[in-house]
Amino acid sequence: MKSLYLRIVLTTIAVMMLSSVLAFVLANVYYQYKLKPVNDSKITQVAENIKLFCESHPASAREPYLESIGALGYQIYVVGPSGKSSFYGGAFRNAELASSIIKQVQQGEVYHGIGQFPSKAFITGFFDNTLVNTIGVPLHYDTGTYALFVRPNIDMLLGELHIFLAVIVVLIILLSILLVVVSTRYIVKPITKLTEATQLISQGTYHLKLNVNRKDEIGRLASHFAQMAKGLEQLEAMRQEFVSNVSHEIQSPLSSIQGFSQTLQTGEVSEEERKHYLAVIESEAKRMSQMSRQLLMLASLDKEQDALEKTTFNMAEQIKEVLLTTEWSWRQKELAINMQLPEVLISADQRLLHQVWVNLMTNSIKFTPEGGTISIRLHQDDKNGYVDFKDSGIGIAEENIPYIFNRFYKADKARSRREGETGSGLGLAITQKIISLHGGTITVESRVNEGTEFHIKLPLK
Repeated sequence: MKSLYLRIVLTTIAVMMLSSVLAFVLANVYYQYKLKPVNDSKITQVAENIKLFCESHPASAREPYLESIGALGYQIYVVGPSGKSSFYGGAFRNAELASSIIKQVQQGEVYHGIGQFPSKAFITGFFDNTLVNTIGVPLHYDTGTYALFVRPNIDMLLGELHIFLAVIVVLIILLSILLVVVSTRYIVKPITKLTEATQLISQGTYHLKLNVNRKDEIGRLASHFAQMAKGLEQLEAMRQEFVSNVSHEIQSPLSSIQGFSQTLQTGEVSEEERKHYLAVIESEAKRMSQMSRQLLMLASLDKEQDALEKTTFNMAEQIKEVLLTTEWSWRQKELAINMQLPEVLISADQRLLHQVWVNLMTNSIKFTPEGGTISIRLHQDDKNGYVDFKDSGIGIAEENIPYIFNRFYKADKARSRREGETGSGLGLAITQKIISLHGGTITVESRVNEGTEFHIKLPLK
């Protein structure tokens, strides 16, 4: 199996090669359709100038002139009326030329071999050193009409440039491959680290330090991965703590039930003690039942996310019902209740939203000291309904706020133990899950010893 590093290197090299081939083909097409006619016209003008000189000077000057032109960088081929031919300048790679072409030129026609040279995918006609790839013009002497064929001597004019360009191309290719190999390792290195990190996470190691200091997509991926690992570490710690807490909380009522049951079986208790022991057994059984219901509800919400039974009802009336059912609790602590509950009709699952208000109200009562205040405000706009639960309770520490909706999370475990709280840390997780299923949001603002305020937004339809 090829590694990502090798795949990137090979892909980049393949792209470079393909780009080079396509660039050459496109350059050749550009020459064939744009530059070749221009080049044909330029060489034709050169041939006409040579012809003009030869026809206007005596025979003794023609031979030295043609040799000097050949020495300056042109290839010349001259054919006389009798068929005798002469070459000047560099030799042609292929000196074959049809006799019909020579005859046409001697009869007064101009031969445009450069412009008519056939197009090929990987051969630029300008560099093809053949006699066919020339410009032919008639040359009139006293002894008859000659055929003069001319083309530039590319090897002489551009020989060193060819070598220079070849060296540049080779160096570009080699240096590009080298830089691709090096830069790809730089790109792939953090991905390799992430792969190793995933293996560690799969083995249960969540405390990771990636050391990827980049601002691009890979850097953001590494940052999000580190956050995920931290979240998994916290979730695992909370899970283990929850198992420990649940085991303790189940063991505690079970021990109480077992102990009081054994005491009742002895028959050596008064009627008053018997009633007290039975009341304790009932209370402990209710604790276990409540925890069981919360776990079952959370599991049900996770499994049946689309199983909402929506009906249209007045949200204000529902919240008022929750206030009535919890009246004994908040009156016992002498809490003041401020309400702003205008009529707001909403289409939602009535049973689940009832649980939301119960959870929020129970929390507010639980963490608000005697004589405190709980405020509930309900309002709406065209699309959403808004509910604000505010209390003057003990508040939540800033470092705990991001985690209060996590399952099994308890912000102040020591205080819970001191005050005898028996919550499982599932209430707010259930609340957020229900609101999320309805397409809403819940946020929290809180300060220690100043109170907490929950803001709920729910779509009306």
